Amino acid sequence: MELYLDSANLPEIENAFKLGFLTGLTTTPTFMHREGYNDVDSVILKLAKIVPILQIEALGRTAEEIISEAHRQNDLGLDKTKTVYKIPISLEGAKACNILRSEGYMVNMHLIYTLQQAYIAMQAGATYVCPLVGRLQDQGHDAISLVEQCVNAVNRYGYQSKVMFSSVRHPEHVRNALNVGCHTITVPWKVLQMMSQNNFTTVGTEQFFEDTKLMTSQVKDVFRTENATISKNATINEALVKMTLSKLGAITITEDNGSIYGIFTDGDLRRMVEKEGESVLSRKLATLPSKQPITIDKDAYLIDSSKLFKQYKIDTLVVTADGKPCGMLDIQDLL
Repeated sequence: MELYLDSANLPEIENAFKLGFLTGLTTTPTFMHREGYNDVDSVILKLAKIVPILQIEALGRTAEEIISEAHRQNDLGLDKTKTVYKIPISLEGAKACNILRSEGYMVNMHLIYTLQQAYIAMQAGATYVCPLVGRLQDQGHDAISLVEQCVNAVNRYGYQSKVMFSSVRHPEHVRNALNVGCHTITVPWKVLQMMSQNNFTTVGTEQFFEDTKLMTSQVKDVFRTENATISKNATINEALVKMTLSKLGAITITEDNGSIYGIFTDGDLRRMVEKEGESVLSRKLATLPSKQPITIDKDAYLIDSSKLFKQYKIDTLVVTADGKPCGMLDIQDLL
C-alpha cells in the first residue's frame, strides 16, 4: 500500500521525507490557505523538489478550465511523471480527467462520498479514486464499507485506478485501510508519527538499552565523585551537608590515610535523631560504630553492581580504586 503524507506545512514535509520511504505528498488549497501562503506556484515548485510524487489541485468549473489549469501548472516546470492533478468528482471533472489521462497526465479524482461517484472516476480512467473517510464518518456513514466497495469494484472489473484512503484521523484508519486492501493512503504528520508507537514497544526498547548498558558500561562511566567521602573527624552535620549536595543517601567515612573507616546513611541519621535528638548533629563521625560498606571496584561492569544491589538489598555502593574509596554508585545511576 502506497503511503502519502497529507500536508502543506514545509517543516513537517521536510522532516517526513527525510524518512526516505514515503510515496509522495498530497495537499489542498485549504492546507495552503491555512499555512498563509500567497505565492502558491512557488510553493508548489519548492514541494516538487522535495517529494517523489506531488499531488496538487487543478481547479475549474468546466472541463476546459480544469485542463487549462493542469497545463498551466505543468508549464511551471513540473514533471508530469511525478505530478498528480487532483480534481473534485463531477461530470465536468470526469471529462477533464479522461482527456488529461489521454495526454499522459496522472489524475486523482477526490471528494468521493458514494460508490457511484467512485465508479464515474474509475470509468473516466482516474489514476487515483479518493474517498474521504473521516469526513464521511463525521456524518454517521459507514465510510470503511465504501472504501471496501471501491476496492472490490477495481478488482472485479479490472480498473487501473488505485483507491486512496484519505481524511485520516487516527492510526486505526491505517489499519482499516490495510484490512480492506486499499491501494494507497494519505495521512497527516501527527498520525504518521503515531503509527510506529506502542507503549509495550517503548518499554521493551528501554529495557534493551538498560540491559545493554549493564553489560557494556563500567562503574567508572557513571559513578559520582563529588562529596562522596568525608573524614571520620568531621561531624554528622558536616556529613549531612555533603550528602545533601551530592543528592546521595549515604557517604563514605575515611581514615586519615584515605582508607575506608565506614559508611553513614540517611537511615542512620533518622534512627539517631529519633533516639538522641538534634544533639547528635555535633557528634564526630569517629564516635560512631564502624560499619563496613559494600564496595565495588570502579573498573567493574554495571551488571556486577546490579547483582550486589539485589544481593544486599541496598541502594548505594562505595566505589573503590586500588582499595581506597573514590566515589559512590547509587542504584538510580544504573537507569
